[in-house]
Amino acid sequence: MSGTLIAFEGTDGSGKSTQFGRFCRRLDTMGREYRNLVFPQYQEPSSALIRMYLGGEFGSHPQDVNAYAASAFYAVDRYASLKKVWGNYYAQGGLVVTDRYTTSNAVHQAVKCPAEERPAFFAWLDDFEHNKLGLPRPSLVLYLDMPTAKAVELLRAREEQTHTHADIHELDTGYLASCRECALQAAQALGWKVIPCMEGERLRDIEEIHEEIWSLAAPLL
Repeated sequence: MSGTLIAFEGTDGSGKSTQFGRFCRRLDTMGREYRNLVFPQYQEPSSALIRMYLGGEFGSHPQDVNAYAASAFYAVDRYASLKKVWGNYYAQGGLVVTDRYTTSNAVHQAVKCPAEERPAFFAWLDDFEHNKLGLPRPSLVLYLDMPTAKAVELLRAREEQTHTHADIHELDTGYLASCRECALQAAQALGWKVIPCMEGERLRDIEEIHEEIWSLAAPLL
């Protein structure tokens, strides 16, 4: 027996974490048992290489670490979580909801590959993370699609409000634009559900987006 895994995905500035939190609160309200996970696990030792990478210790640009090496950093962190936190619960039929998952490598690392090489990279990722490491494949991937210019605007506003600094991914606007292009390619290739965050020039309301997400996830709950 295996459980259900719903993954929230999106480029930086897409509102993904907001929607993840809103979804979990609704599960709480309805009394549905579940486990929620946020990746990477920055407070855990398993994320050490990720923190070094994002902090620029291996180079100041994302491309300074190749897609395969960087993917391994993130995959090992997820593997540690599976073994320590949620693997048994999932195996017994539990519901797991994640903010980022194996899907993130298909966005933020596949972008380092030329477009014509990405299908092969997606296949490598699937084999490495799901077959070799044994991480469960998601039952549903919800990709929040935000145009890059708007995402950057929201990221900069967040920095000012929280007095935080962007990591090397968030600082590179060209990289963010390429990630969005890659994510849409991955969504089509891998069967993700794409949730538009804008309607023309209008930024969609948080609750409006949530209701669309809920309608897609409800059959699995």
